Amino acid sequence: MTDRHEYDDVYDGDVHDGEGTDTPAEQERVFAALAPVHGRGFAQSWWGQAWLKALEDSALDLQQLKAGRRLARAGAVGAVSVRPGRVTAVVEDRGGARHRADVLLQRLTEEEWDRFLGMAVERAGHIAALLDREMPPHLVEDAAAAGVELLPGIGDLEPRCGCDAWDHCAHTAALCYQLARLLDQDPFVLLLMRGRGERELLDELQVRSVASAAAGTGFEDADPGSASGIDLDPSTATGTGTATGTQAGPPPNGVDAAEAFAVGSILPPLPSVPPLPSEAGRVPSLDTETEPPPGTDVAALEFLGARAAAEAHRMLTEALTPGHELRAPEAGLTPEQDAVRLAAGASGPEPWIAARLADGSGRDREGLAAAVLAWEHGGAAGLSVLEEEWSPDAETAARARTAVEAAWDAGERPPLRAARNRWTATGAGAQIRLGRDGRWWPYRKDRGRWLPAGPPAHDPAAALSAAVGDE
Repeated sequence: MTDRHEYDDVYDGDVHDGEGTDTPAEQERVFAALAPVHGRGFAQSWWGQAWLKALEDSALDLQQLKAGRRLARAGAVGAVSVRPGRVTAVVEDRGGARHRADVLLQRLTEEEWDRFLGMAVERAGHIAALLDREMPPHLVEDAAAAGVELLPGIGDLEPRCGCDAWDHCAHTAALCYQLARLLDQDPFVLLLMRGRGERELLDELQVRSVASAAAGTGFEDADPGSASGIDLDPSTATGTGTATGTQAGPPPNGVDAAEAFAVGSILPPLPSVPPLPSEAGRVPSLDTETEPPPGTDVAALEFLGARAAAEAHRMLTEALTPGHELRAPEAGLTPEQDAVRLAAGASGPEPWIAARLADGSGRDREGLAAAVLAWEHGGAAGLSVLEEEWSPDAETAARARTAVEAAWDAGERPPLRAARNRWTATGAGAQIRLGRDGRWWPYRKDRGRWLPAGPPAHDPAAALSAAVGDE
C-alpha cells in the first residue's frame, strides 16, 4: 500500500470521491505501481477488454491513446488509488514531469445497488465466481436485465488531469491501460468504483441471505445466530448455505426444501476427487493370436485408441481446472478438422497414417503439416484462420485499421499491404491475419508457403513481432 499523500504533493487539494465528498479510508484501495510490460495486451479477461473498449471508443485523439499505452508499458504509472466513482494515479511523462491523473466513473445509485444485491442473492453462483476473481458474462447480463450497468460504455470514463487536457490525454489513457491489468486480477475493483467495497458488498449480501433464509423457513426475527445464510468470507472463496424449519399443512408434490436441507446436513460428504493420472492410459495391444474380422485395420484401431485415451486425459484435465464450469462448451468438429486434430496429437505418425490423415483432411502432406501448426497454435480457430480468407465489413475493417495504426509510434510502423483480412509486411516475409474473433494471428513465409508462426494476440504489433521472429 502507498501513502496517499503522494497524490497531494502533485495535485493541490484533498482527495475526494466522484461527487466531491471525502472518501472513508475503508472505501479506498491503493495498488503499488506495476512493473513495465512488453509484448502482451493490457487486458486478458473479457471484462478488462470491455474497460479498454470504453476508453478507446470514447477518446477523440488516437495519438494520445498511443502515448498513454507507451507510458503504461514503460511503467510510468505510479501507485493506483481506487475509490467509489474515481481512480487516481501519478503519471510521469517522457519529459519527467509528473501529473495527477483521475478517471471518473458514475457510481450506482442506492436503488441500483438494491436491485443488484437482490439479483445476486438469488443467484449464489455469481458471488462464488466473484470470490474466485472471475466476472462471468451472465452476471453482467443478469445485472443489465435488472437495470444495472456494471461495465462502462462509450463516454462513461470521464478524464481529469493536472495537465489541464479537456479530453483523455496520455496520462489518463496510461492510467486506464494500467487499471485494465488490475481489473484482470480482481473484478471487485470495478465494483468499488461503482460504489461498494468488497467487504461492504459481501456483508450486505450476508445480511440479505440470512433474511432470505429466515423468510423461507418461518423465522420472524432472524439474525446470523438464528438462521444460516451464505458464507461470504473472501478468505475461503466459497459460498454455502443451509436453512431448516417446519411447514404447516400437507407437503406439496415433490420434496420439501427445508427437509432436503436437513437431510443433507447428516449425509456423509462426497468422496474427494481422485488424483489426475500423470498421463493417458496405455491402449492394450490388439496383436493377438485371434485373426481380426475381415477388413479390420488393426494398426489404425490402435492409433485411434491411443489418441482417444490422450483426448480423454486432456478433457479430464480441463474439467478439473477451477472455473471450467463457467466456460462455453467447445463446438463439434467436422471430419476434416478432426483429422487435423488427430495428426496434431500424434508424435511422428507412421507415413501411411499421415497419408490417410492428410487424405481425410482434404490436404496433401505439406498442407496437413501447415494445418497441424495452425491447430497447435489455436485449435479450430487457428485452423479457420489458416484456410479462410474473408472480407471484414466496413466497421470491422475500420476498427482493424485503427488498431494497426495505433499499435506503432509515428514513423515506426513497417509498411503493410492489406488484402481482405491479411496484412503483409513488405519485404519481411511476415504477415498478420485478422480472425473473426478480433485477434491477430502471426504468419511467416517459408519456401513460398505462409505458415502459422505463433499463438494469436489482441495487439497487432505483438502478432507481427512474433511473425518477424529473429529475422
